Amino acid sequence: MEKIEQKGIQSILFNEPPCILSGASVVGKKEGEGPLKDYFDEIIEDAMFGKDNWEEAESEFMKEACNLAITKSKVDLKQIRYLFGGDLLGQLIGTTFGISALKIPFFGLYGACSTIGEALSLGSITISSGAADYVLATTSSHFASAEKQFRYPLEYGNQRPLAATWTVTGSAAFVLSKDEGDILVKGITTGKIMDYGIKDSMNMGACMAPAAADLIYQNLKDFQIKPDYYDKIITGDLGKVGQEILFKLLKDNGVNIERNHMDCGIEIFDDTTQDTHAGGSGCGCSATTLAGLIMNRMSSRKWKRVLFIPTGALLSTVSFNEGQTVPGIAHGVILERR
Repeated sequence: MEKIEQKGIQSILFNEPPCILSGASVVGKKEGEGPLKDYFDEIIEDAMFGKDNWEEAESEFMKEACNLAITKSKVDLKQIRYLFGGDLLGQLIGTTFGISALKIPFFGLYGACSTIGEALSLGSITISSGAADYVLATTSSHFASAEKQFRYPLEYGNQRPLAATWTVTGSAAFVLSKDEGDILVKGITTGKIMDYGIKDSMNMGACMAPAAADLIYQNLKDFQIKPDYYDKIITGDLGKVGQEILFKLLKDNGVNIERNHMDCGIEIFDDTTQDTHAGGSGCGCSATTLAGLIMNRMSSRKWKRVLFIPTGALLSTVSFNEGQTVPGIAHGVILERR
């Protein structure tokens, strides 16, 4: 039997699945005041993390998450063959400065807020192919650095529309192993770029929902399964607006996931008390929720099988200013309790 088996047109089944050996999450003060506060490894009260600017602070969040994940894994740093990671900042400066001291061979990734799904997917393929015994997957985001790059300076004090999401300040890292750990990466479904012509960069849930719907539909088709095969189908950061669109798009294709769907962007904040409008977003949103809540639920056997689908809006200040649309992408990772 082949170690890696192609399924359908977009998916892979790992017959000898790699494992998530450890996961670590480091978040900011606002995230630490939200509903998932008890699941994060570290809550940093200072959004600057003792640094001189937001970008350096984001790198420090990632550095802390990576070091913590490695410590929790009990794996020697020299055994980790590759690092897959990325962030939202131009030329991935959050990641490059955050992980440089580790001296691990590095693949820089950009999938916007879906980056952790891409990192876990490629890391799992690398381990299953025999190219590595251990890899590290990581991503980060920061509210202030994201606002500075994509929208307005915080000092501008602009009013945020109700469809807007709040970029998570935080980072998560995961050590993947060939045959250790209780949470298996059983398979992946790689998403396609989906563009429904939306140009509203403040409504990222609407931009990303079509990509999530397309991936979920294709995952079920490729593996010839029904939605209830999974205990939870968990999208990255569609928020309340994106979730509503997701349900409608899937129902139009005869698929109903309302019973077992969860969205990290909805879970990570309490929009009523924290004024986060449609929910959370950013690379750190789904990644920290995975390292915290999702892995906890799976380790405690409350969930046996999860389809984890980080989602990303593929825009830049250049494309937005040129009047381009905001395409979406999603990456699906099948997690299964041993």
